[in-house]
Amino acid sequence: MPPDFRDTLQCTPAIDGDHPRVTVFAHSHADGAAKARDQAVCLYYAVRDGIRYDPYLIDLSVKGMRASTTLASGRGWCVPKAVLLAACCRVLGIPAMLGFADVRNHLTTARLRNLMKTDVFYWHGYTSIFIDGQWVKATPAFNIELCQRFDLKPLDFDGAADSIYHPFDQLGNAHMEYVRCRGEFSDIPLDRIHNTLQRHYGSLLSLTSVDSDEDE
Repeated sequence: MPPDFRDTLQCTPAIDGDHPRVTVFAHSHADGAAKARDQAVCLYYAVRDGIRYDPYLIDLSVKGMRASTTLASGRGWCVPKAVLLAACCRVLGIPAMLGFADVRNHLTTARLRNLMKTDVFYWHGYTSIFIDGQWVKATPAFNIELCQRFDLKPLDFDGAADSIYHPFDQLGNAHMEYVRCRGEFSDIPLDRIHNTLQRHYGSLLSLTSVDSDEDE
């Protein structure tokens, strides 16, 4: 493994693939697949549909972002779900990074838009996975039940092509628009995310300190 890949396989305080809860989850969903590509696909769907998307559950502490915390709660917003997928991939020896972009959600609910004061979601998170010699984007944010409820196109993932938000929903309405790429990282850039979200989102956030990383 080239040296520049090492950071994409290691556990971190947030990408805690060494936590028993994460290890068991990863193996239970992917051990039946022989190839890394098939394992990554199994993990993607396990995280996408096994963890309910919840944009109101934002805890910007290290503890709040941990993969093991997301598994324990069974829900999370896009960044913790991307963290969980990355952690599970690393458990199985599949290099994974966290990718981020700002997106405009043309179909966000009135309640969420009122709280955010914007339809731009800063630091939207996805997982970038190294499969068959290339980095592939995987976005496990919206679970299938949410997509069915709001007539959204589910994001499928085959391990070969990027899985990113659709520009239109099932009815042809404008949905997601990528407005800024923020890059891909071997660990979560929590300080930068914290500063941006605190600046742009007011009443939506119940912020905790980014230094609050005590164990459960």
